Amino acid sequence: MSSLEKVHVETPQGTIEGSCDPRFRSLVDVFQTNLAERGEIGAGVCVTVEGEVVADLWGGFAVPKKGNQEEKPWTEDTVTTVFSSTKGALAFCAHILADRGVIDLDAPVTEYWPEFGRKGKDSARVSMMLDHTAGVPALREPVPQDHAYDFDYMAERIANEEAFWEPGTRQGYHGLTYAWTIGTVIRKALGKPAGQFFAEEVAGPLGLDFHVGVSADAADDVEGRFAPISAPTLDKSRPPSDFTVALLNDPQAIPTLFFLNNGGINFNSRECHAAEIGSANGVTNGRGLAKMYAPLSLGGSINGKTFVGEETLTRMGRVAAATELDATLLIPTRFALGFMKSMDNRVLDTDKKSVESALLSDAAFGHVGAGGSIGFADPEARMSFGYVMNKQGLGILLNERGQSLIDATYQALGYRHNKGGVWVR
Repeated sequence: MSSLEKVHVETPQGTIEGSCDPRFRSLVDVFQTNLAERGEIGAGVCVTVEGEVVADLWGGFAVPKKGNQEEKPWTEDTVTTVFSSTKGALAFCAHILADRGVIDLDAPVTEYWPEFGRKGKDSARVSMMLDHTAGVPALREPVPQDHAYDFDYMAERIANEEAFWEPGTRQGYHGLTYAWTIGTVIRKALGKPAGQFFAEEVAGPLGLDFHVGVSADAADDVEGRFAPISAPTLDKSRPPSDFTVALLNDPQAIPTLFFLNNGGINFNSRECHAAEIGSANGVTNGRGLAKMYAPLSLGGSINGKTFVGEETLTRMGRVAAATELDATLLIPTRFALGFMKSMDNRVLDTDKKSVESALLSDAAFGHVGAGGSIGFADPEARMSFGYVMNKQGLGILLNERGQSLIDATYQALGYRHNKGGVWVR
């Protein structure tokens, strides 16, 4: 049993509160450094070991003081958008359904969604939608304003999209379209939205404050606790990444279509929060992410409830696709089915490129969100982790704020280094 101590630290950048086991006290120091030196505005981080919370910290401001804008502290129940960390929730649902025999991950997509087979996509398997090899990383023609909130419209657009490559022959991050690829397969197989299934079968049983499509009943409460996301501050001293160069110079490049052709989604809006965009619009906090992954760090079960069996859990954490050049992100990537694995791109952080990594253990799997949020499970360490923030950082994967919290967590668990690209004991 962990012995939690209360945390209360006053800083010029806001108060840090929560609780932590003395073994994880270094997380408080890192959190304070993030606020003081690394541009953090407000954030929350949570860690579980053996299913028990060993650190649960929050601090800074949900809304910083700016002009006549009244500041609002980040509190225990503050939530925010976690962008692609949402993908882990949708992947969890897909694997639960696979474990129950409702979905066969090796089956053709057309077995569940015949229309997807149009225009060169008929060979796609369900697993390809999870490991980003399905061939529809973006949409070529413009998405009309606000139409990304319309699930049926977006699913039909994807069904009618010509494959960018033959499914399974190339890997390219399906950054936004993932919401309507695997999301539609779940709907077709289950007869209900994935967000509803997540609420009933994952968030509910685990007691998560985690929403993939905020319900009308919960909207007023969630919006009252929501910390708006602010864009990253540009660092003109660092040369642009290949991803940024593509955005600036090629309007038809996959990175540009993925990043900009989204119908003007406003991730701080009530309309966005109410929609089901299972690739990007999840609303939660660090506690929600850590506790979602807790059963996956413990063999698939927690508190007497089994979510997935051993065979399914093994497949969830195994690398399914890896490439030296992701067609969307333009960096090396490694994916399990629906989850990211440790990615060490530090060698690319040179005078010519500026990228970030996501350094976990070899056993860990989870997902990063734009700007630096992350949730993951580590079955070897029997640990789960969640971090969210409202000030986005630069880069494609993690930035120094989230990575430093992960590093402190592994060090507290007795891991020695990550020199080989993964944390090792």
